Amino acid sequence: MKKGISIWTFAEADLRKSMELAKNAGFNGIELALDEHGPVSMDSTKEDIMKVKAMAEEVGIELYSLACGLYWIYNYTSANEENVKKAKEITKKQLEVAAWLGCDTILVVPGAVEVAFDPGEVVEYDVAYERALTALRELTPVAESLKVAIGVENVWNRFLLSPMEMADFIDKVGSDYVGSYFDVGNVLFSGYPEHWIKILNKRIKKIHFKDYRRQAGDLHGF
Repeated sequence: MKKGISIWTFAEADLRKSMELAKNAGFNGIELALDEHGPVSMDSTKEDIMKVKAMAEEVGIELYSLACGLYWIYNYTSANEENVKKAKEITKKQLEVAAWLGCDTILVVPGAVEVAFDPGEVVEYDVAYERALTALRELTPVAESLKVAIGVENVWNRFLLSPMEMADFIDKVGSDYVGSYFDVGNVLFSGYPEHWIKILNKRIKKIHFKDYRRQAGDLHGF
């Protein structure tokens, strides 16, 4: 297994500097993130992204995945149809940019019943489930055509709370291009990571963990 680190770990605003810090710290890869604006964003053209890819190649670090923090604002489970539409557009752009970068996976937050750390809209569990499932089934052909997997992350969203449920949800989507972006740290408060790993098994596309003791930020296995 190779070791990667999230771009969100770095305070550096300069993308190249963050890549160099990751490389010098001994990481094999770095996970970039799609933003509303910036060097990797909803506004980015293929030409823009190819410059970022060339930068990574010059530094000598792999680009293995693409995250996105916009799902906390726009998500598949919202009652607001425009919000859901925007979330799907984000995923499509994320898949496209990931393909340009040469990443094989994107990290997706599938929505929420409620965000545990930022209470707001509460969606009935069964409604959230059907909305998220419908959205991912709609997005699957895009992932398959670009050969980039959608990794559904287990987050503090009061949703997909057990490994059995996550496995069943992924199976219901029904594609090898939709799996789990498994976050080891996020299950510690309610379960055991080893149980999730055993049950999710080959459904796991990437592993996400945190070294809380060393305050090392978001680390990945890929």
